[in-house]
Amino acid sequence: MKRKLFLFLFLLQAGFLAAQNMTDVSLFLRSDSGTYLNRVSSETGDLYKALGHHGPAIENEWLALRLYFDKKAAIDVYSKATPGLELGTYKWYPTTQQQLEGKGADYYKVGPTVGLGGIRLWDGEKVVPLDPVSNRTARVVKEGSVSYMEMLSEDVPYGNRKVDILVRVTVYSGFRKAKVEAFALTDEDVAFVTGINYHPGQQVVVEEDCIFTWGLHPEDVAAEQVELGSAIFVNPDDFDQTKDDGNQHIFISKPTRQMSLWITSANGKEPLVNTLDRFIDFAKFEMRID
Repeated sequence: MKRKLFLFLFLLQAGFLAAQNMTDVSLFLRSDSGTYLNRVSSETGDLYKALGHHGPAIENEWLALRLYFDKKAAIDVYSKATPGLELGTYKWYPTTQQQLEGKGADYYKVGPTVGLGGIRLWDGEKVVPLDPVSNRTARVVKEGSVSYMEMLSEDVPYGNRKVDILVRVTVYSGFRKAKVEAFALTDEDVAFVTGINYHPGQQVVVEEDCIFTWGLHPEDVAAEQVELGSAIFVNPDDFDQTKDDGNQHIFISKPTRQMSLWITSANGKEPLVNTLDRFIDFAKFEMRID
């Protein structure tokens, strides 16, 4: 009963926030952090060091996500202790003191993996990164009650041809979950790869249509270590196989030109979702809401 009450109160608050546009976007050059951009492009495909927070970013009141603007094209997570928008003020990196006073932090460690729901390709034998490219473009859009970021990787070598791959990530006001979509802008199908990474000591729960992780990520840039929960939800009918390479669980899609999935995250500082069981309950409950 108490768990159901928690979920009801959480969703009641989410419904109120959904009436506002509690989302935002962030894209800027490190050399000019006061000027926000809608779009950036590079023929090298690598603006990782040139861009603030290493690529485009979006947020809602619960979390922020970024796409690395380099060969990894992984999705990373910024966690929040209290609901609110933070990217415009803290640009993904609050100071140590600000973090200890309750602002968010980058507790998530991606490493060489897809991160949380990142997109790559499968050539029948191995994972193929979205690199090299003839051009890579990122853009961010805020409209209505949503914000999204896109990354277009052009002329990615894939077998005996080259393909253009568009990845879109969307966050919604009032909802913790985010949607990831992948499009092959080609006349022929491709096999997409997505997944969720994990680290030693974390709890990992694998089900047919979803995977959950909970625990500490290796210390990196955050002021302290905080337990994180992450989850990916897929349609099992879209995928041929799954693999665990020791760092990440990946899903390999059937040949297609379009794929979508959902991701979500929480952390130990959020009272109603601060354990694995609470996080799983809430994530599954929210996934049933359109």
